[in-house]
Amino acid sequence: MASVNKFQKVLVLALDWILYSVGATGSCHVTVTQPRFQEAEHSAHTALLTCAFSAHGCSPSQPQVLWFRFFTNRHEDLCTPECTNRQKFQVHTSSENSYWLQINDLTVNDSALYFCGIAFADSGSPHSKQTGDGTILTKREGHSTAEFNSMITISTLLLLYSITVFTILAVHKLKRKLLNRSGNEGQRTENCNISSGRKIFRAIAQELQKQHYAERCHQPDHVEDDTVYQNR
Repeated sequence: MASVNKFQKVLVLALDWILYSVGATGSCHVTVTQPRFQEAEHSAHTALLTCAFSAHGCSPSQPQVLWFRFFTNRHEDLCTPECTNRQKFQVHTSSENSYWLQINDLTVNDSALYFCGIAFADSGSPHSKQTGDGTILTKREGHSTAEFNSMITISTLLLLYSITVFTILAVHKLKRKLLNRSGNEGQRTENCNISSGRKIFRAIAQELQKQHYAERCHQPDHVEDDTVYQNR
């Protein structure tokens, strides 16, 4: 940032020297102000750069408005005061002491440092021709339609993949639960069958035991009767 400010100061001095050759006589003093930064959206087709000034001790005539822009390795005279490309660049008066530079068909290549100069041609004062500190104009780079469609397609595929994986995991988990539940129910049924079999076996064993006991209880009576009958 410090190197940019130093570069701007050198450019301002150079432009002031260029503007100084325009004047004649007088004690006019001009101050020019510009916004330091301005950003344009990638969808914007037009940019408006503001240039405001104040003049003290100058003639009531309208000053000349000059615009320059500087890139890394070169500069361009846009309007001095006539614009070199009237379809691309236009200067408008927004108020008595304020002007606009309109840039049409705005592209990323128009990102540069723009200087506004105000010159009272009928004054020879060294302060009657001044420039602002410059406005750094930048335009955002937008994605092309193909890139945008590709991003949408990729996002959709990722969403479908996530949904598919989630569904498979959910079904697998539910299947395991159902298998575990059916296994538990089968084990319970088998246990119930075993328990019922044991109960039936016990009942049969008890019945056989009762019959066997009954037979043993009746057998001695018959033997005693036969013995008594024979003795008699």
